[in-house]
Amino acid sequence: MTAAHTLDRDEKLRILADDSRYDLACACGTRGGEDHRTRGPDGLWLYPTSVPRGGKSVLLKTLLSNVCAGDCLYCPLRRDHDVRRCALAPEDVAAAFMAFFRRGEVYGLFLSSGITGSPDRTMDRLVATGRILRQRHGFRGHLHLKIIPGASDAAVEAALSVASAVSLNVETPTRSSFAVLSREKDYDRDIVRTVKLIGRLTARGGPCAKVRPSTQFVVGASTETDAQIVTATARLYGNHGVSRAYFSAYQRGLGHPDLPGERRAADSPGDGLTREHRLYQADWLLRQYGFSAEEIPFGADGNLDLGTDPKKRWADLHPERFPVAVNRAAKGELLRVPGLGPTAVKRILAGRKEGRAIRRLGDLGKVGRVLRRAAPYLRFD
Repeated sequence: MTAAHTLDRDEKLRILADDSRYDLACACGTRGGEDHRTRGPDGLWLYPTSVPRGGKSVLLKTLLSNVCAGDCLYCPLRRDHDVRRCALAPEDVAAAFMAFFRRGEVYGLFLSSGITGSPDRTMDRLVATGRILRQRHGFRGHLHLKIIPGASDAAVEAALSVASAVSLNVETPTRSSFAVLSREKDYDRDIVRTVKLIGRLTARGGPCAKVRPSTQFVVGASTETDAQIVTATARLYGNHGVSRAYFSAYQRGLGHPDLPGERRAADSPGDGLTREHRLYQADWLLRQYGFSAEEIPFGADGNLDLGTDPKKRWADLHPERFPVAVNRAAKGELLRVPGLGPTAVKRILAGRKEGRAIRRLGDLGKVGRVLRRAAPYLRFD
């Protein structure tokens, strides 16, 4: 382990912001195997996020420290891995962020950290940064704080008192797959308990109802199946008030050689990113298209078909539901048509109210690659 005691603040920030890329819990998914983050002119990672008034802006994302006492076998910052270590004081992170914010380069801050000493000590430093921003700098914008697994209830509540959003990475969907990733963390104590606490505090009518909780799964490091991930995601949405789940493909070569994800030598290099992409598509079916977890089409091995969009796969498995009469079908039926998204369906229903019938695919908008998928599943009578 290499300590970096002589670096100035800007150099430490570059190291810590770069190391934050291993946690993709504020990215917006993948498109064609590439996430949406970009590097700013100074080399720092900037991540897209939705803003309350609509549209997109960017977050500065960084760690307070990449020194970590954790043993997470998938993480390149785990304690027994030789990396260049450094840390910033809460005051330094707050000052650096405000400089970016005042120049209009970022909308908000996503702040995480390696475990420095203990989960509660780490949370104290994260919360201290948030309080400096809120109280000393008067910052009222978006602040996303990472919840460290194993943190006490009081530490979690303190984070919720200053943050706009929080995330606790559940990492895997089952106790058995979780145990593969860490020999020290306890799934029920460090993950399940905290998920339930955050859900209670951020529920409608709760003391922190305005805070948006999210989570992340590390995909492919352990033994989990896609079916287990999707089922757990639906449960987090329905039972615990999680607003969004993110899926991060395990990056082979960065973790411990004993991990199952390191031993899958037969996989092609792109399979992990494709799997991540399919999970985002399945998640979209849960959140936007009215599908239940039980309806998502999985193979006999419990995984999604890497070669086919799960919405199209479902449609092809249910020929009795198609073609859909575009001028008469209910909203729920239209949303299940491959190639039709919420915007196109909204346009169809609005036109129906005005007495306008859809006679051809072009009446729905520009016929591009996505909309063309809908043609075999629609009837225009």
